[in-house]
Amino acid sequence: MEQQINQPKKLYPIEMHTTEHILNQTMVRMFGCPRSRNAHIERKKSKCDYILDHEPTEQQIEEIEKRVNEIISMNLPVTEEFVSRDNIPAGVSLEKLPEDASETLRIVRIGDYDICACIGAHVASTGEINSFKIISHDYDAEHKRLRMRFKLIEK
Repeated sequence: MEQQINQPKKLYPIEMHTTEHILNQTMVRMFGCPRSRNAHIERKKSKCDYILDHEPTEQQIEEIEKRVNEIISMNLPVTEEFVSRDNIPAGVSLEKLPEDASETLRIVRIGDYDICACIGAHVASTGEINSFKIISHDYDAEHKRLRMRFKLIEK
């Protein structure tokens, strides 16, 4: 039987999209928050929103950037596997899965750092990604939302 999965609605730049995965896992590990609630991924700059109960300090923002760059520099393999919905690996959230998602899901792993269901294209290894730079951030206390804008710069 042929594997059938949903197709992406938009083709994101693969380096930036893979970086989004690394940033998401870094935020989960540092703050215990969910993966980005809203993301806008583009070639020149991107942004992600995270739900946090407090505003991160400048030192924490610097630590996010440092950790993302450490993962990029590790040259971790980026792999995919196809699984049925009743065979989802531990640690994979289906919270953001659309209602019309196919029965077969594509699971993307970045070494042993990140794992998630994803239909987008990715680099083969993190070594293909330039340096990660947070260019601005702001925190909306009313909505408990941290918005980070970032780009990739030459190493």
